[in-house]
This record gives sequence, C-alpha cells and structure tokens, in this order.
Amino acid sequence: MSEPYNTNVVKVLRLSREMMLLADQGDESRQDRSCGVLFGTLRDAAYKLRDLAQKEKLLHQKNGIWDIDEG
Repeated sequence: MSEPYNTNVVKVLRLSREMMLLADQGDESRQDRSCGVLFGTLRDAAYKLRDLAQKEKLLHQKNGIWDIDEG
C-alpha cells in the first residue's frame, strides 16, 4: 500500500491531466473571448500544478520515499 503523500502527488498529476483535457474541450466549443480566458487560465493552472507535482515526485524519489510502481 502506498503512502498517502505519494498517492496525493499522483492524484494531482491525474487532476492536472483532466484539467488540460477540459481546457482543450472548452476551447473547441467556446462561444466568445471570455470563455477563451477561462479555459486558458485553466490550462495555465494545470501546467503549473503538473510542474509542481512532478518536482515533488522527483524529490520523493531522490529521498527514497517514493513507493508507487507506475510500471
């Protein structure tokens, strides 16, 4: 069983992917510029969250506490 701190990092990585997909879907169906701003902001936030989560994962791996096999 994985430690909660690692499981939560994986959840953030998955959430950021879902946010990116939603931003893409929103851009495809948007009706006006304000929707573009909304989905652009969502995409920016998703990339920032993904970057932070990836850095945290690397830190956990470096410290030997990463216990999730992603094989």
